[in-house]
Amino acid sequence: MAFGWGRAPAVFLALMLGLPLAAGAEPLAVEVRNDSRPTLCAETDNVALTFSSPAVSSPAVARFRITAVHPAYIGTLAVDRTAADFTACDMSGDPAVPAAPKRVTFYETPDLWLTGYTFPSFWRPAAVPFRVGDKVVEGLHMVQLWVRHAERAEEVMVVYPPDGYWRARPLPPAHLGAAGYGSSFLVGPVETDGRPLVKLKEIAFDPATRTFSLAFAGGGGARLRLAQLDREQLALEVTLDGAITGAPFAALRSMYVTEFNADVTRLAWKAPGRPGWSEAPVMDFAGGKASELWAGRLVPSRHNTSAPDMVFGPFEAGN
Repeated sequence: MAFGWGRAPAVFLALMLGLPLAAGAEPLAVEVRNDSRPTLCAETDNVALTFSSPAVSSPAVARFRITAVHPAYIGTLAVDRTAADFTACDMSGDPAVPAAPKRVTFYETPDLWLTGYTFPSFWRPAAVPFRVGDKVVEGLHMVQLWVRHAERAEEVMVVYPPDGYWRARPLPPAHLGAAGYGSSFLVGPVETDGRPLVKLKEIAFDPATRTFSLAFAGGGGARLRLAQLDREQLALEVTLDGAITGAPFAALRSMYVTEFNADVTRLAWKAPGRPGWSEAPVMDFAGGKASELWAGRLVPSRHNTSAPDMVFGPFEAGN
């Protein structure tokens, strides 16, 4: 069966049009900061974009959209590459927290299920409970969301509760049969504790509405609703329970070594007062205001070749 809510338009139209804003809402330009740094290691998240509400005198962001969409070249791929590349990488300094290995499917229906993992080591303790209804599972480092599509099991989202990292991907194109993950994103007050992260108190999932609810460790929360899922894109509608000020409310984490070895190589954004989109290589982007931002690739890479582009926005203020 198809797991989706209507057929998406072509890839580029999906980027530009996306899902509708709330009735009467106007797009809000947010502050985008680029802290990306060069690296030789393809497994380092050296691409770092953060999204913050405008100045105090302006409305804070209350709602926005995150979309994972297949790259424009996906139809041309005959061979996909998703294997890790640790060339020129030194991971010896990464912290590790001992834990007993564990795998558990803690929610399951014929068309949707959640699988959790506890790894032998991880850089932060698995101290964030994950709740579905009355059932609470603790000690998980990673949770996968699976769906059934065309009589196959497809993993479409993953979240790491200890540090608040997410990955998402659309259903795979028919001619490939599978597609890879690429960039990660964060939702919530982004802070740095060894690396950028969002500290969570709890994650809950409502299967009826396909919504993840986040409780932040410092108070407040957010909801991520799976609004669209098909062979073109996966779209999340994000609602913040209160204004996040003094810290970014979202971030993109990705990697770039060269144009042919990257998960993100270019950015396009809608700047206030400009009639069209601005574009730049990701490492050259100076930051600025944007009501919508695309981060992706125009040519295939040797790293995570089928991984999706990511789109943030439009952003909306609260009522």
